[in-house]
Amino acid sequence: MESGFLTFILVSSFAVYSSHVGVTDWDDVVVAREGMPTTLVCTDTTVRGDVAINWKVQSLGADEWKLVLSASERKEFSGGASKASMRLIDPNFQDTGVFSLFFLPSMEDSGLYSCLIKQQGRTLKERIILLAILTVTVVPPAPILQHSTLRLIASVTPDFAATKITWAAPGGISMKSEKKPKTGTVAKLPQVQIVDSGAYICMVHPQGNSSSTLFAFNVDVTIDDDNVASFPNVTHGPLISTATQAQTSFTLTCPVVQGDYVRLYWHPPDNKNQNNMKLVYHYDRWRGSTLLTEQSKRLQLAGPPYNAEAGSFSFLLTPGLKDGGLYICDVYLNENAFSQRTLLSVLKVKTSHSSSKMELGCLYSERSQVQSANWKYQNKSRRLKMLSNGPGSISTILPVPITSDTAGNYTCTVQLKNGQTVWAIQAVTLPREVGMNESDSVTTPSLLPSLSALLLLVPLVAAAVCVLLWRQKHISERGIEQSLSVHSGEAENIYENPEDYRQAPPEGSVYMDLKPRGEDDVYKELERSEQCQS
Repeated sequence: MESGFLTFILVSSFAVYSSHVGVTDWDDVVVAREGMPTTLVCTDTTVRGDVAINWKVQSLGADEWKLVLSASERKEFSGGASKASMRLIDPNFQDTGVFSLFFLPSMEDSGLYSCLIKQQGRTLKERIILLAILTVTVVPPAPILQHSTLRLIASVTPDFAATKITWAAPGGISMKSEKKPKTGTVAKLPQVQIVDSGAYICMVHPQGNSSSTLFAFNVDVTIDDDNVASFPNVTHGPLISTATQAQTSFTLTCPVVQGDYVRLYWHPPDNKNQNNMKLVYHYDRWRGSTLLTEQSKRLQLAGPPYNAEAGSFSFLLTPGLKDGGLYICDVYLNENAFSQRTLLSVLKVKTSHSSSKMELGCLYSERSQVQSANWKYQNKSRRLKMLSNGPGSISTILPVPITSDTAGNYTCTVQLKNGQTVWAIQAVTLPREVGMNESDSVTTPSLLPSLSALLLLVPLVAAAVCVLLWRQKHISERGIEQSLSVHSGEAENIYENPEDYRQAPPEGSVYMDLKPRGEDDVYKELERSEQCQS
């Protein structure tokens, strides 16, 4: 069982490998546009005399070769699978060595072509050419209405014949393009104008062996001078009614569709003029162009999970109080438009002070969707007195100075008509008191270095006192060593004699000649000194 399975795997792998080798086994690649004059080049100037030429084709997926055109030594032509447009470039191929084939290919003509040159039944040369057919589609059809989205679609059959396809606008300007499964390589120009008319270039980069680095084809585009496209098919999403706190990041969602470009409109809050709609942001992902306005300073295209370059749009808004209102995000895809509206209220709190009171103010915009607004203290049992200074404003008054009973967190809550709530917290703190305790706490650290120095001096002073006391006692009872030396007639030098000086240790070490003076009194005095120092 296992051996049979392994055999199947090996055979399948060999078949895939063989298929891959066969696909890339050619001498040249030619890319031709469907219905356009095409020449498959085959020449050999070293061949002279009576020669015959056979052109054969192997269609994609086929195993056998079919004869397309044949010319014998006597210049007799035949062709079992020939097309009406097929012919040799040079009828005098026996003299010139030019055996190239000319025809007008269709999609079905893609495949491998064999140019086989024979002389007296012996094969002199065979050249294999892969013919790929390019199909180009321009949408919408000419003449293209202004403001519509131009689509340039190109595909190659077989697709493995090309590494990539690129597009260039008139003037050689490179265009953004994307490869779509089962469609081909697409380049778009949204919102076309008359100036977008001209010759666009489709460039095919061939795969593997090829005598050309790329094949370029002109595609003419004509824009209608008089007529403008409209977008009657607009899909509207449900209105989003929401609120946010000022200066916090808020996501303005757009329709969930992979579009070509996006436009964001804004109607200022609490403004009854319906004609006051403003375009505040525009982004075209194909051109990579962006239109910014004064309002755009607080807007940016959202990142993951959104990707504006791929057509997934949303915005991040950091609003001020006046940035509430109605936002309309329109996403355009070809001739279709998708719209999403967001009605936004913005909440902001502030404080103002006077000699007798502190006022906590709560402001909110887009009042049309606000149900209620109020202040609450962290101690819920305490009720606050509230007043309004005008529409979109609610305040509460605190007496000053602030005490422990009035300090704490105050919350302004705004509730929308749809039940959604948003709140902002204002912290009120006790005033800073400056008194004797505080002054002491400030000056105390400056005394620490002095106290530390004094603590270090205490043992040193104690040791000095002990030494002085010992010396005083020693002088009074026994006298100093110098006095004894004078009375005994001994030398003042601490060394006994010159020989002792020569044998003395290096400088830096001090030795004292301590002579016993009856009952070893000197040593007793040293012991007393050590005890005093410790």
